[in-house]
Amino acid sequence: MNDRFLRACRLEPVDSTPVWFMRQAGRYMPEYRALRARYSMLELCRTPELAAEVTLQPLRFGLDAAIVFADILLPLEPMGAPFEFAAGEGPVIHHPIRDLDAIDRLRLVDPDESLGYVLQAIRILRSELQVPLIGFAGAPFTLASYLVEGGRSSQFARTRRLMLAEPEAWNRLMGKLTEVVRRFLRAQIEAGAQAVQLFDSWVGALGPDDYACSVAPHMRTLLADLETTGVPVIHFGTGNPALLDPMARAGGTVMGIDWRVRLDDAWRRVGFHKAVQGNLDPAVMIAPREVIQCKAREVLAQAAGRPGHVFNLGHGITPDVPPDEVAALVDFVHTQSPSLRSRRAVPAS
Repeated sequence: MNDRFLRACRLEPVDSTPVWFMRQAGRYMPEYRALRARYSMLELCRTPELAAEVTLQPLRFGLDAAIVFADILLPLEPMGAPFEFAAGEGPVIHHPIRDLDAIDRLRLVDPDESLGYVLQAIRILRSELQVPLIGFAGAPFTLASYLVEGGRSSQFARTRRLMLAEPEAWNRLMGKLTEVVRRFLRAQIEAGAQAVQLFDSWVGALGPDDYACSVAPHMRTLLADLETTGVPVIHFGTGNPALLDPMARAGGTVMGIDWRVRLDDAWRRVGFHKAVQGNLDPAVMIAPREVIQCKAREVLAQAAGRPGHVFNLGHGITPDVPPDEVAALVDFVHTQSPSLRSRRAVPAS
């Protein structure tokens, strides 16, 4: 098996920098669009054989890890918050959760019973893959924001109001989500996931003080438990470099870095005892190839050949990215990163 990804996550030497991409399976690929013409997003997620097929599609690009095809919102429906993907709107929660009574009605789910299709997809994939498999879940704050807002938001006003004006309700909601996510990720690890990632997609809406008071305690509980499994735990958030320090203190053995901060600055801030993942701006992927390679070279130079870097985008691949550019970028990172490691290994004169 190609274990570059796992070795880098554990700060071990590798022959070249491992590469995988968030949303590496999806709408930019013609194979995926052909399946989506026949099945809905939720049908793909809930059919293990189809989820496995979609997961495998991008591996033809030479990637060093696979991530199981699923969606961060899947735990919400068995909790008692059904949703749908509305055309042009994204996810829509049918009955938003905005008071203590509604929070108390949310169920703590057993992932084997309610999310077994994800676990079965993982089992199928482990029998076929020659690269490590990553499991994932949405972080409690991001899931809470979907539940409270009823879908996507730009200001997260309802979420922040609940957090600030009704701390008892907020903490009860976060406590339930933390436990559901904890169970779900542990079940994915037991099914065969060799690393897990927490996606805190909307946490950038918060300032450092609100994060430290209202989110970090729950994240510390969750991440500390996951770290006892021994698999790499990637803690990823977007949108606010000011949160990088408190997020790193909350936990995770690998910190995912978005594109709004230099990789070298971010690594110094989180500490070299942690691995880092990132952080090419996703928008660069629709630029000419020479621009993509120039920007990728900058990221590799900032990592400076230090053990513990996993190359990724600062968020997910967008639907307008040409597949050939994905393949070219993977090859570029694999061929260029060894030279940076060699230069780092030469002692100063």
